[in-house]
Amino acid sequence: MRTLAVLSEMGAMFLFLLHGLVNIFTSTKQLRKIVHQMYFIGSKSLLVISLIGIFTGMVLGLQGYYTLVKFGSEGLLGAAVALSLIRELGPVLTAIMVTGRAGSSMAAEIGVMRISDQIDALEVMDINPISYLVSPRFAAAIICFPLLTAVFDVIGIIGGYLTGVALLGINPGIYFYRIESSVNSHDIYEGFLKALLFGVIVATVSCFQGYYTHMRKDGVGPEGVSNATTSAVVMSCVLVLITDYIVTSFLL
Repeated sequence: MRTLAVLSEMGAMFLFLLHGLVNIFTSTKQLRKIVHQMYFIGSKSLLVISLIGIFTGMVLGLQGYYTLVKFGSEGLLGAAVALSLIRELGPVLTAIMVTGRAGSSMAAEIGVMRISDQIDALEVMDINPISYLVSPRFAAAIICFPLLTAVFDVIGIIGGYLTGVALLGINPGIYFYRIESSVNSHDIYEGFLKALLFGVIVATVSCFQGYYTHMRKDGVGPEGVSNATTSAVVMSCVLVLITDYIVTSFLL
């Protein structure tokens, strides 16, 4: 029974995703809503993404140096930092951080609108709630996640440079030469593909949990919104990591 319930919820989320994607193109008025959501998901996440990116790169530089120096290969530090960030840590950590900052907010906001009958009011006024509330968030997430991942990668590489070159004395030319010679278009493609998929997952799960807050069995009202928000964050993070493994296994 539990397995059937999980499969049923996955199927419902997939149909919810399709409905949301189709409604992105229903009206030219969607553009203003999409831009607003891009500001909320993208611009407001830049500070935390930059902060996490710089320290992730610095930690990678520090740990990578003391690992590579044992084999006399400290010159490969630039390649190790860049590939780790571009292929794995950049998309994954960006998705997890945006889930905590924006995904939880999406679930809570839509959940509050559900329990306060605002979504029912939209339906009474013949306004499609999916088109009005969900589709702009889908479009904004699809656009912003790859861009935020790119910012994370660049700042992380700079963090690795600060540790490896400025602190530990690696030649800066060697650091950037190894990045240029090791990173290819396939690595960048893989990172952006993951970011795109993670954006779809986070937006779908967060909006779905908020939209159907009233159907939860573990609480109603404010308690239901709280549980929906928690479920959205946990489920998004788990699905991001599972998807990361699946995509990596196919593209390696």
